[in-house]
Amino acid sequence: MVILLMNALNSSAQIKLPNVIGNNMVLQSNQVVPIWGSASPKSTITVKFKDQEKEAKTDGKGYWKVNLSAMAPSSLPAEMLITSDKDSSLRLSNILIGEVWLCSGQSNMRYRMKSEYQKPLKTADSLELELSINEPQIRLLLTKKKIGASDIDTSGWELAEGEALSKFSAIGYFFAKNLHRKLNVPIGIICSAVNGTQIEPWTPASAYENSTLFKDKIENNIINGVEAGSLYENMIKPLAPFAIKGFLWYQGESNAMTNDTLYADKMKTLIHSWRERWENPELSFYYVTLAPFNYTRRKDKVAHTVETLPIIWEAQTAALSIPKTEMIPTSDLIDKLNDIHPPYKWEIGRRLSNVALAKQYGYSNLEFTGPRFKEMKLAGKDLVVSFSHSDGLKSSDGKAIRWLEVAGSDGVFKTANGIIKNNKLVVSSPDIVKPMQLRMGWYESAQPNLVNNAGLPVTIFRASVD
Repeated sequence: MVILLMNALNSSAQIKLPNVIGNNMVLQSNQVVPIWGSASPKSTITVKFKDQEKEAKTDGKGYWKVNLSAMAPSSLPAEMLITSDKDSSLRLSNILIGEVWLCSGQSNMRYRMKSEYQKPLKTADSLELELSINEPQIRLLLTKKKIGASDIDTSGWELAEGEALSKFSAIGYFFAKNLHRKLNVPIGIICSAVNGTQIEPWTPASAYENSTLFKDKIENNIINGVEAGSLYENMIKPLAPFAIKGFLWYQGESNAMTNDTLYADKMKTLIHSWRERWENPELSFYYVTLAPFNYTRRKDKVAHTVETLPIIWEAQTAALSIPKTEMIPTSDLIDKLNDIHPPYKWEIGRRLSNVALAKQYGYSNLEFTGPRFKEMKLAGKDLVVSFSHSDGLKSSDGKAIRWLEVAGSDGVFKTANGIIKNNKLVVSSPDIVKPMQLRMGWYESAQPNLVNNAGLPVTIFRASVD
């Protein structure tokens, strides 16, 4: 088993490291890499790694930090030696240099490689097939929920194999595997996710208290019925300033269950607070669109309508206005509308990796999402809709385009027809002489068949004629 913090050379050692730093870790390449911890007050700490040697003085409380200079990727295991002029030394081993990502959210992100949920119906279970694989260049760090702790609760960095792999996030692992295949560098993936959680516990309470929108909605750290920051404090905050490339996020189901109408603003608040914690406003934040699900059949504290989920979809789309964010679709990845955990996690991981590859690793021609609404114009009795990410616009099954509705000035929606012409969608209804509004997939169970040449489905939307 990986030793959590360090290998002490004798029992009197006082140098301590945060649990995110240890044997088997991957350090982020091409960035300054902070290494920090505690030791005897007013001592001198020396960190030696590869050809670097950095020194720091501990403060009155014993805290110290050094910044390793940016390094090129390396798949050759290396050691790190940390010494003190007052305390015993620590030696960390089997360290690689590559790309590091942090994934978080609720149960769909926590969804294990050895899944306890329903198996896929359309294909073989790639999760189960992968469990016998060893990927020594992929390293995993899984945190556990422990409210009130000052550091993350973890077994430390582990190689992607055996029991460690079986317990890890399927999305996180397949994201890492696809990156590794394309980039041929080590990948470190951290998973801090908890089943059934809303967005608010993942956001520091201070972020809401300092927000003009939310400061009147939080009282005694409680907002939307839950404690703000309770998971952030123990599962996100202690990870910083460990150098990472970006964040992966799959969450929103529990907020849909509260009929949350402020989810986009809460995403903005969370993203800003995490970037602020890492002191890096450039950190990427890629997230997963919620899959279709019958929320109206749930017996939650609040009643749902068929528009409960589309409102969250719209909020997720609105969050794309936040710099350095991106989103992938999932409406084509479900088998049963009563299953809130789509089983095709390997495909979700692959789509997220394609976002990263396209946005950050030079694969600019790689399509990573489906058609997205761009603009709509009235042409006689027709609405002509343009999309981004729309090369090869088509029907996925060769049938008529589904899940279209239009309304006139009275706002009463009628089922509409759509045809693809000049790579645009032309929509009309025999019941509406002058259509002014369009909805596509505006229903909790919607699985539209409009896709691009990558086979990726359209993002759900509603729009009005200007």
